[in-house]
Amino acid sequence: MITGLFNRLATPTGMMLLLSLILMLCAPAEANKVRIKDICDFQNKQEVDLIGYGLIIGLDGSGDGAGTQFTIQSLTNMMERMGLTVDATKVKVKNVAAVLVTGRISSVQKEGTYFDVTVSSIGDANSLQGGTLLMTPLSDGDGTVRAVAQGPVSIGGFNVQVDDGNRIVNNYTLVGRVPGGAKVTAALNAGNGQERELYLALRDPDFTTSHRIAERINIKYGMTAFALNGGTVRVMVPDSLSHPLNRTQFISDIGLLSIVPDSPARVVINEKTGTIVAGEHVTIEPVAIAHGTITVNIESTPLISQPEPFSAGETVLTQESRISVNDETARVVHLKRSVYLSDIANALNKIGATPRDIIAIFQALKQAGALRSELVIL
Repeated sequence: MITGLFNRLATPTGMMLLLSLILMLCAPAEANKVRIKDICDFQNKQEVDLIGYGLIIGLDGSGDGAGTQFTIQSLTNMMERMGLTVDATKVKVKNVAAVLVTGRISSVQKEGTYFDVTVSSIGDANSLQGGTLLMTPLSDGDGTVRAVAQGPVSIGGFNVQVDDGNRIVNNYTLVGRVPGGAKVTAALNAGNGQERELYLALRDPDFTTSHRIAERINIKYGMTAFALNGGTVRVMVPDSLSHPLNRTQFISDIGLLSIVPDSPARVVINEKTGTIVAGEHVTIEPVAIAHGTITVNIESTPLISQPEPFSAGETVLTQESRISVNDETARVVHLKRSVYLSDIANALNKIGATPRDIIAIFQALKQAGALRSELVIL
């Protein structure tokens, strides 16, 4: 019997069936794996936010208005530094807009490297379309100038308005980016590259995930990684990899290792937009869900009471109201066992619940103690 089974599997059809079975068994686990570099940051890699104040010129009449004093003052000061005397009371800035320029650099970026920056209008400009950012120093929180930004602004949209008031707007036109427009002038201190300890910082701290990261690193390199807590994993560089070149390769290899991160059971609700996102581990204990709506219609009819001619009476306006109530029969769904997200979706679809209804249902389930997850309301 076993020989016959092996003979059938040895055929092309049998091999295809066996391969399909293996892929079905392995696909879910492989699909959930992610690289360590995608969920962690090396704490040795420093990042600093930068900010600066600048001017965007070349706008087609969509810049700041005459009442934006800081734009006028900035433009006047810039012209005076160029040797031109300008009367600030006669300066028009409709083609100029004042902006705040923001960006971020890391310790891996050396002097002379370029990065993107974001420009945001702080005046009353209508659009930054077609503008060019003038040279703007970018400083860190300590006031140290780390970069200089300049270049054409990309907003990814347009804003067209004609004289009769009609207006066409595509995307948001008061915030844009300058791709590769900032140049690092003072790089961050990246260390000497000889530290024997590395620290992995999880972007979403979780004790199970940090344990799995340390376990995966130890499988390949021995006892070199230790999960200090849910958000930090300490990695000791082996003696054989202490050379700077080998150390860089060691860090790269760690980032490419794959694990299956654990995720908490969480339901996130945005009441403003009616958006609901639930994780795969969300479960509901045995419960009965009843859903129905009551519609109340109120109609008002004006009634006018007119006095007799030449009398001392006054005209009285009153309202006659008619109220009707339509009570929809409640639809009930029983969940007799602990269910997962797919069962929840099927149950709520059966009772015809809208996103707003589902929000109320989730809140009621949490209050009843049947929702086994964290409920986050935005």
